[in-house]
Amino acid sequence: MTVYDLAARLPPIDVLRDRCKALAVLERIIDDGEPYYAYTRAWGDDEAAVMNNGSGDEWAVVFTAEGAFIRAFDHESAMTPYRDPDHELWPGLLEGLPAVFHPQIGEPAFGDDEGQFIATAVLWRLSGDDRWHAGEGITFPPPRGPYDDTAPDGSDLLEILLDDIVDRYVTYAEDYYEIEVDRTVVEHVVAHRPLTDVVVQALNPEVTVAALHEDIAAIGYPIAAT
Repeated sequence: MTVYDLAARLPPIDVLRDRCKALAVLERIIDDGEPYYAYTRAWGDDEAAVMNNGSGDEWAVVFTAEGAFIRAFDHESAMTPYRDPDHELWPGLLEGLPAVFHPQIGEPAFGDDEGQFIATAVLWRLSGDDRWHAGEGITFPPPRGPYDDTAPDGSDLLEILLDDIVDRYVTYAEDYYEIEVDRTVVEHVVAHRPLTDVVVQALNPEVTVAALHEDIAAIGYPIAAT
């Protein structure tokens, strides 16, 4: 997979936003620690979904009035800016980026200690677009060996946002948290059906909707009336 493959498979902005919120809700139910997936409606004037695996890989989807901007960083990618003494981005990564998204390049959360934008994959979509876009004319590095099937640009970090999100989350949770997860419960959350104690406690018997109410409401996810 490359960023071009991902761009062809990502859903429309509204669907992507709902999936990002669902991931954040699932994470909050299962683990009240530092979240792997999170969502905030107070990213300056915008909203944002973020992933941080704690090992140097991360992505963010920023939802703005004009559309959505995605930035991913895979610290092991051959396309990392750290391959270069001047931390130059991989050629073509931002080629064609609309001016309305240029402020994202200066976002401190996306930069190094010197404030320089760091990424291995970038995508965007304006509100009126019929598809996602990535930088024009990117030449990707070759596989590192005959058995290397990883994405050269780290775009596979975002695969959980594709149409098989339910199965991917179940697999992730079982691997990361070492717990068995009911697929129908994950489907419930991904479909944005109102959250109930039955759903919450199927994922984590030790919590209730009331205990999570403030955090879930902050994400903007529906909660069943009591």
